[in-house]
This record gives sequence, structure tokens and C-alpha cells, in this order.
Amino acid sequence: MSAVDAAALLSRTRALLAAHPPSTTARDAFLKARFDAGLAWVHYPEGLGGLAAPRALQAVVDAELTAAGAPDNDPRRIGIGLGMAAPTILAHGSDALRQRFLRPLWTGEEVWCQLFSEPGAGSDLAALATRAVRDGDHWRVTGQKVWTSGAHLARWAILVARTDPDVPKHRGITYFVCDMTDPGVDVRPLRQLTGEAEFNEVFLTDVAIPDAHRIGAVGDGWQVARTTLMNERVSIGGMRLPREGGMIGKAVATWRDRPELRTHHLHQRLLALWVEAEVARLTGERLRQQLAAGRPGPEGSAVKLAFARLNQRISGLEVELRADEGLLYDDWTLRRPDLVDFTGRDAGYRYLRTKGNSIEGGTSEVLLNIVAERVLGLPSEPRDDKDTAWKDLAR
Repeated sequence: MSAVDAAALLSRTRALLAAHPPSTTARDAFLKARFDAGLAWVHYPEGLGGLAAPRALQAVVDAELTAAGAPDNDPRRIGIGLGMAAPTILAHGSDALRQRFLRPLWTGEEVWCQLFSEPGAGSDLAALATRAVRDGDHWRVTGQKVWTSGAHLARWAILVARTDPDVPKHRGITYFVCDMTDPGVDVRPLRQLTGEAEFNEVFLTDVAIPDAHRIGAVGDGWQVARTTLMNERVSIGGMRLPREGGMIGKAVATWRDRPELRTHHLHQRLLALWVEAEVARLTGERLRQQLAAGRPGPEGSAVKLAFARLNQRISGLEVELRADEGLLYDDWTLRRPDLVDFTGRDAGYRYLRTKGNSIEGGTSEVLLNIVAERVLGLPSEPRDDKDTAWKDLAR
């Protein structure tokens, strides 16, 4: 299908609604029909949930479906699959992998997680030690991953592992799809400051991964992972929000609803944060428009960096504004939640949970380096390991 415009998409969307009325069609059946009609992500190729249309036209489809009361695919629950696994599989995966994974990923039938960080390779991901050794048409993977969001819910994982320890660290990595139900995969909860365990540590012991589940060439895993990481930062920091959406909306609502809590000093701080939040929102919108022309670039790191800083400052202001009430917290029970809900919980939860924003999706310190080097063009930090084999690095 060529020259897809807004009118063509609107016509196709209305045809989908006529053939599968949301009021009488089961949710999973409607989502599958939407994917097959090319209306899942319109900028993807035909046959993979899209129509090779301009990315910006997705809003036409979404608005029509929302007005008709059509179900969505619960994107917060499957954010890792949508924002990280899918674009990586599309960019680097084989045709067989695209056909196998993209449809159930988008409909939410299969949840994904990300097996990247390790106890000794968090900020320096390329130093990872999880090993993958070739065994015929399979790879045997052994190692430990950490800070894995949603691993307790996931059916599949995107995984990076070391396949060649005799070359420098960035060149000996390969990228795989791992079945989280396979023997040798052990998921254990990591309790957080909130008392919950949305994160996990994952132990891999001689896990057999078919070579057919490799994404990209052997040894090219770092380049593939960069696609994932750039998309991750955009998906975390560049989410679409209305004005006063997200964290700033909660703080503003408290200010408006509780005049007895107001002070001049807090008012000045709230106004400054409101302006910063609006600038960040519009910057995220600009970044999404740039994505319509190609792959995400390092600018996503700046947006994610701003997101983390703003969330922490806004949640701190909200706790201070609420005075004694801000110190309350609803429940310290160990739970393993299905998703992170920043705006649906109380101020105490938001304050505690946002502390993780400057770590997850790339630490703020690492993102500052990326912005400095790849956006501003400043000199790289001195490195003495560029030409050293991974096995010879000090650990």
C-alpha cells in the first residue's frame, strides 16, 4: 500500500470498527483484527501491524478508535515490549522473528522484559559477563542479570551476552531473545524503597537459546543494543502527555484543592517546576516528530535525563506542600505489581519511587556523558580499555 494519507487511514479504521464493533467483539479479537488491518503502529511495514504510513498519522487512528470506545493494548503493562523489543526486532531481527513476535507483543498476549544490567555491569553495560557458548544450533547461556522490570510477568526477554571474551568488550557481545519459561531461568524479587518488588534479579544457568533467536550477527550485539537503549530512553522520557499531565498535574491539583497549605515560597517553586515540565513536554513532542523521519538519536538521553530530575523535584515539592500528610505511606507490604503507576498512588509513593528514575533506563551520570559527547560534540572521556580484550580487564 503506497501513499497512505489521513483519509485512507480514517476509512480503514472505520471499516475495522464496522467489521468488529467494540461493544460486541472480545478485546483480544479486536486487537488482533486491528493489528492485521495495519492499524497497530501505522509506520511499521505491511504485514507487521502497519501500512508504511507516516508515523504522525497514528494519531488519526487512535482518535477514531478512542471515540468509538475501542479497547487499547494496555501500553503501560507492555511498555518494554512496545518501546524496546519491538523496534529492535524490526530493525535487526530476521523475517521469521518479526513474524513470530511482533503480533503477540503488540496485542499484549506476550509480555517482555529486558535482561541487560548485571551486578558488575550496570553503568558500564558493555562490561557484561553473562556468557553464551555455541552448542550446535543453540547457545548455552549462564550468568546473572539485575534490575529486571517485570521479569516475574514476562514470557520473553531481550538479552545481551558475551560470546567472545578475547576481543574488546564492545565487540564480543551478541543479542538474543530468551524464553523466560525455559529451564535454567530463575527470577527472584528485589524489594525496593517502596516495599514493592517490580524489579527482579534473574539467574541464568545453562539456558539453551536457539540460534534462530539471535538478533543481528554474532558479535554485533552492542550495535543492536544501542537501538534498544535509544528507544528505551525515548519511551521513558518522551511519553505523550497533555498539559499538566504526569507528575506536575498531581502537584498542581494539591495546590488548587488545598489553599490552606499554600505559601509564597512554595508558590514560586511550583511555578518554576510547571514551566520546566511544560518545556520538557514540548521537547518530548518535538522528539517524537523527529522520530517520524527515522530512528531515535542521542537526544532521547537528554529528554530522559530531564524526566528523572523533574520527577524527583516535583515529588519532593508535593511532599513538602502536604506537610505532615506528605510523610504518610499507604502500605509497606511486599507486592509484585503488574505496572508502575506514578499518578494513581499517593504522594509518599511518588516521592519514594521517583528515586529510581535517575537509575533506570540509563543512570543520569551516563546520560550526561552521552549528551556531552554525542549531542554537544565535546571530547570523550579518556579510556584505557578500548583495545583491551574483555578477559584481560581488571574486575
